[in-house]
Amino acid sequence: MDTEKLKLTSSEIGSLWGEYVNGTAIDIVNRYMYSIIEDEAIKAAFYDALQTFEKQKKQIETFFEKEGFPVPIGFTESDLYLGKQRLFSDAFCLNYLHVMTLHGLLGHITSFGISVRKDLREFYDSCDNEAKKMYHQTIELLLEKGLFQRDPLFYAYDQPQFVTSKDFKDGYFGKGRTLSATEIISISFNLKKSILAKTLSIAFSQLAESKEVRKFLTDSEKTADGQIKALAKIMQGDNLPVPKSLETEVSMSTDSPFSDKLLMYHMGFLFQAAQNYHGAGLASSMRTDLVTTYESIILQNLMVTKNWFDIMVKNRWLEQPPLAPNRAEIAKQK
Repeated sequence: MDTEKLKLTSSEIGSLWGEYVNGTAIDIVNRYMYSIIEDEAIKAAFYDALQTFEKQKKQIETFFEKEGFPVPIGFTESDLYLGKQRLFSDAFCLNYLHVMTLHGLLGHITSFGISVRKDLREFYDSCDNEAKKMYHQTIELLLEKGLFQRDPLFYAYDQPQFVTSKDFKDGYFGKGRTLSATEIISISFNLKKSILAKTLSIAFSQLAESKEVRKFLTDSEKTADGQIKALAKIMQGDNLPVPKSLETEVSMSTDSPFSDKLLMYHMGFLFQAAQNYHGAGLASSMRTDLVTTYESIILQNLMVTKNWFDIMVKNRWLEQPPLAPNRAEIAKQK
């Protein structure tokens, strides 16, 4: 069977739609950062990122056009105002590119996993390879410049060990055990992402034209800060280091290079994506304090995303993804 003659499924269309809208939002930020970066090596990495997405964007547009679906609007030149005052340091820009590359890696492999048509599988396979290349590039630059924050180190045991007590899960009550390596995976990852989200909330709140948007962003900053403190407290309880904050990498500029629509969408994207990682952290947790912390964080994020949704809809900023046919409405038209 020639799989390229198959119609794209709803899941395949949905993955392309998400890749396009999310990709154009991040591309706008990358283009601004490229315009202000002074370090030549970091600037080169952003140039590669911009060129890579431009190629991917054209391919996604071709998929939509061949299937007869409208190409999403996403984010365009109208959402970017170049020539504004510098908002971020080079160090923050590099950290941003690294975290967004991680999002891309996870997104591409998920899209690859639901794709059936060969041309789509090959497309996401190439996207994944390009994201891996960018991941290597950002890691090497962060290490070279002393900016990469490694996770805590453990001392090796002499031999494998087994859980011998039900107290293994009751760290919250003070009679449990220290954090496991598998739990630290999610704690560390979520801390780094929350630190980025908090920093962007601070930066974006300085830029927003709308009072409503500004309030949402300041509330988002408080939410992210509370989540950072909750996870950091657990790490510090076992005398483990936590990643450093990035707030000082943001200037005092209030001269916005982005539309309020972009500011809102980007923060919503981060909080929605975080739900996946917090859910993974919850699933891998075997200490009661971690379970309750993740449950609280997930509920907090649901409130943030509800407020985000209301503001986006009110301002007609939320583009609608393709929907399943409404058979009842179709029947009424007969």
